[in-house]
Amino acid sequence: MRMMNRFAICFALAAATLTAIAQQPASPVTVTPSADSAAPHNWTVQQILTCTVSDCWQLAGKNEATFFDIIQQLSEISAQQRGLTLPDSAEAGKRTGEYIKAKAHTDHGQLLYAIVDAAIRKVGTKAPTN
Repeated sequence: MRMMNRFAICFALAAATLTAIAQQPASPVTVTPSADSAAPHNWTVQQILTCTVSDCWQLAGKNEATFFDIIQQLSEISAQQRGLTLPDSAEAGKRTGEYIKAKAHTDHGQLLYAIVDAAIRKVGTKAPTN
């Protein structure tokens, strides 16, 4: 239950960040590490795009906050690639977090990006065109 609440809160915060990023399509993606992860990240975008849930958990040093950093980065990539804006609501964050958690626990061998991308497609809306 604690982890689900953590995902809900984190995704609500990520949604606000992603909304701002999606409104500025020309700007590069920036990832803000969570407060719990003081160490620099030891992964590349290419690694996390091709890692399974289990591999990403290992890359994160088996740390929830660092694992969320990977999920946040993958969420930003997915939203930008698909031209989606994420709602800035706790409910959307909760639904997204629950979906990712359920799918990740079901199949540790699944690509984490595929799970995150599916979650982003469920809650995202097409970004307005200028």
